[in-house]
Amino acid sequence: MGYQWQLRQLMAERQMFQTSDLVPLLAERGVKLSREQVYRLVTQPPQRMSMDTLVALCDILECTPNDLIKPEIVNVPLRKTADGDEGPVSVERRRTVIRRPGQS
Repeated sequence: MGYQWQLRQLMAERQMFQTSDLVPLLAERGVKLSREQVYRLVTQPPQRMSMDTLVALCDILECTPNDLIKPEIVNVPLRKTADGDEGPVSVERRRTVIRRPGQS
């Protein structure tokens, strides 16, 4: 599983095109981040984020965490077929059978 970080798109929808626009808005809500930290937050998907920052972003952008973070499936295994088409690999579960010598 992966995710798409939608902060930049949500900011653009609200006519916020400068990452530095977020610095004072976050500070009003008690989240002190430098301009560089805010820039990274906007331009790169965060690996970790405090709940205070997430809640402040949701408040500023009038959105929910689901609007900011879009889950997506990545690395789906594909299998090539005889005609060259690719399709998802279906995984079939089988029970393991233990055979002892002399049994069939």
